[in-house]
Amino acid sequence: MIHRVRISDAFRARNRQLTSKTHILIAEDETNLRRVLRAQLQRDGYEVRAVGDGEAALEVLRQHPIDVVITDLRMPKVDGMQVVRHVKQEYDHIPVIVITAHGTVDTAVEALKLGAFDYVTKPFDRVELGRVVAKAARLSEISSKHASVGSDLPGRYRIIGQSEAMARVYGVIDRVAATPSTVLITGESGTGKELIARALHENSDVRDSSLIRVNCGAIPPDLIESELFGYEKGAFTGAVTSKPGRFELADGGTLFLDEIMQVKLLRAIQEQEFERVGGIKTIKVSVRLIAATNQDLGVAIDEGRFREDLYYRLNVVHLHLPPLRERADDIPLLVEHFIGRFNQRLGREVVGLSEDAQRRLIELPWRGNIRELENVVERCMLFCDGDQIELHHIPENLAEAETRAAAPSLISVEESTASRSLEAPGEAPEATDLKEAVREAATKVERELIVRALEQTGGNVTHTAKLLNISRKSLQNKMKDLGLREA
Repeated sequence: MIHRVRISDAFRARNRQLTSKTHILIAEDETNLRRVLRAQLQRDGYEVRAVGDGEAALEVLRQHPIDVVITDLRMPKVDGMQVVRHVKQEYDHIPVIVITAHGTVDTAVEALKLGAFDYVTKPFDRVELGRVVAKAARLSEISSKHASVGSDLPGRYRIIGQSEAMARVYGVIDRVAATPSTVLITGESGTGKELIARALHENSDVRDSSLIRVNCGAIPPDLIESELFGYEKGAFTGAVTSKPGRFELADGGTLFLDEIMQVKLLRAIQEQEFERVGGIKTIKVSVRLIAATNQDLGVAIDEGRFREDLYYRLNVVHLHLPPLRERADDIPLLVEHFIGRFNQRLGREVVGLSEDAQRRLIELPWRGNIRELENVVERCMLFCDGDQIELHHIPENLAEAETRAAAPSLISVEESTASRSLEAPGEAPEATDLKEAVREAATKVERELIVRALEQTGGNVTHTAKLLNISRKSLQNKMKDLGLREA
């Protein structure tokens, strides 16, 4: 008996290509500046498309995969502000960098409140531009890995899940969304913490104001303070103009700190006031704060890695997202969503999966949670020649690979211990021998996993990197170190 999965027409086509380069779109009506921008970014290793107005930029977005948009504010036909609005509405995962003249910085700040990622001023500093673009490219890479499951579907808070565990999550959202209380969201990586933050904002009293998201984990520690609180002109090398931070941009709205880090947050949270880096003026804001982490902050406090007073300030309302293995009833719904997405992305016509295949997916431990499930569904569809996913399309060693990836050194130590038991009585092994045995066993496991993945993808390095959830460059380096040729 075949279980058929329904495909919704609500999924928007996003014809992304598998590539190792970041694709950047430049919309700038000044020909010389457009050429300079294009040349610099190409030298930096990016794939660049450049157009002379906003209308052409919107057409490129419809026709080509884009990772970062750089747009001037004042352009003919469609201006930069309209480009920002369109990108945030249709392609919310794409960071937008705004180019502005010194006299229109206020307009650039307004664009940031609409959802633009950052801005640079004319004449721009090449080092500053390179830093901002690199940061946006990193955010785009992270966003593409963090599956926005359910964000384009109707349903409760536009989140996929009908299990009892998710019902409890919805109950917390019902109670606290309309309040100004600080919320701490915890859960393993890949469980959908950003979706919960968005649901809290969209159902709050400040839903018409900005939701400013800061991925603290993607920002270097020495830059996090200026990102959050802004800086004054001349505060440090490269600060050619004053710039507001994310707290200011979120004034009157919601600030979501993903992978919360310990910076000068306590006063800003408690008093809703701060100073920019290099500034002396105290700035007061009204911000609803949502923080998220995949760490056990209780353990971090015990180990002295997290301030206890900051924890209690953040933990007004605690919302814990269950891992996928604790909400297995939702797996068929999530698979339905991913099949619809990948049908349009990969040009396939898969309509469902067999009962055996579905049973297998439900039984797996899913240590990578929803993100891992998404990757496995994509992998199955890449090798599915018919209109349904069968049991043999699911990698047989998936659970085994998960176990080894989770604790490779444990396996290595056990193997090393077993080999030591064969030594002559009274022979004391040196500590360096054990370390070397552990390294050799770990290398052996890593090589075996890469070889298996290459076999599954027919030697395609790009597909293999996606299968192993590492970058193509990292895979190439590992293959070189392990003596494996690129197929």
